Amino acid sequence: MAEKPSVLFVCVHNAGRSQMAAAWLTRLAGDRVEVRSAGSDPGVAVNSAAVEAMAEVGVDISAETPKVLTIDAVRESDVCITMGCGDSCPVFPGKRYLDWKLEDPAGRGVAAVRPIRDEIKVLVESLIAEIAPEVTA
Repeated sequence: MAEKPSVLFVCVHNAGRSQMAAAWLTRLAGDRVEVRSAGSDPGVAVNSAAVEAMAEVGVDISAETPKVLTIDAVRESDVCITMGCGDSCPVFPGKRYLDWKLEDPAGRGVAAVRPIRDEIKVLVESLIAEIAPEVTA
């Protein structure tokens, strides 16, 4: 893995799960990890319930926009984490792929999105411990 590992989060619309995961990884790992997110069929805007749920924990994703998944994004990432995008994610040899089974927050209110947000945080914390642990002197 590169000196600074890179992670790509992919879900269908890049409007909920992958946006929350990218925001958590950015918040919790800081500049120790390069973070990307994308969707196989990007939505028009980030899910408002996801924006609200993340705002409740002090993470602002209101300025984010769904991005289309590109082959280059996958090629340039050390770890690709899919969240319900099925077989639409290109596979390259030598990459690490994880599939996180998470509920889709689309069409749900903030109360239903909170547990998804919290589950993503736990998964991200575990990922950071594995790929970019804090180095203490």
